[in-house]
Amino acid sequence: MPTGSFIHKASPKLKIISLFILTICIFMVKSLWLYFYLLGFCWVILKISRLKVQFLWRGLKPLIFLFLITFVLNILFTEGTDIIWQFGIITITGEGLNQAFVFFMRVMLLVLFSTLLTLTTSPIELSDGIEECLRPLKYVKFPVHEFSLMLTIALRFIPTLVSEVDKIKRAQEARGANFSDGNIFKKLSNFIPLLIPLFIMSFKRADELAIAMESRCYAGGAGRTKYKRRRENIYDYIMFVTVLFVIFPVLVIYFKSLKGF
Repeated sequence: MPTGSFIHKASPKLKIISLFILTICIFMVKSLWLYFYLLGFCWVILKISRLKVQFLWRGLKPLIFLFLITFVLNILFTEGTDIIWQFGIITITGEGLNQAFVFFMRVMLLVLFSTLLTLTTSPIELSDGIEECLRPLKYVKFPVHEFSLMLTIALRFIPTLVSEVDKIKRAQEARGANFSDGNIFKKLSNFIPLLIPLFIMSFKRADELAIAMESRCYAGGAGRTKYKRRRENIYDYIMFVTVLFVIFPVLVIYFKSLKGF
């Protein structure tokens, strides 16, 4: 989602490394207040990037059902001594509530920061950034270029597959199929007939892409050059140093000083 912001222009390699550092912080933190601190940092990045909240909501919306299921399971099946409410075999404890909130905040923050990365970085830049991050693996004969190309193609074809699903759904609705009535299990079973034509079209597109690449003499990353080579500037390193030497140490200090809620 290009807005011309400072975050958009930052180095994709350093943004990927920053996301990796933030992911480590998310799994290190156990205090709920620090999760809200990270959520505030996410909000700051959103404002600097000049993006709308609706874009982040689109990334979270498909996972709401998963959030609810895991939240309830953590509450019901986490044992503890601080019993808050009990009815028959159902017991809700303070430890269960804490575990449910921690898991919920971790998954939500991971989705939010990953969504911010994809909203502020084009697929080509992501591919180049991943290739730069994995470059040391070339010394152990790891196919870095091919791996980054696979990720780029996967990202590129996500909107295409979504469009194909919509076309197949509309075609089947025109023939009398109903995808909206019934309970949630009925709705899920109604979507099964979409999978077969979707798989057929996906394999067809993959075959066409392979033929197109072979016809253009694609032979992997050996000897390939880039039309544009991006070099990190002072602003890129300012962003990276901010994440590395401000966010991460502050979170570690808070983690050691604050416990529980």
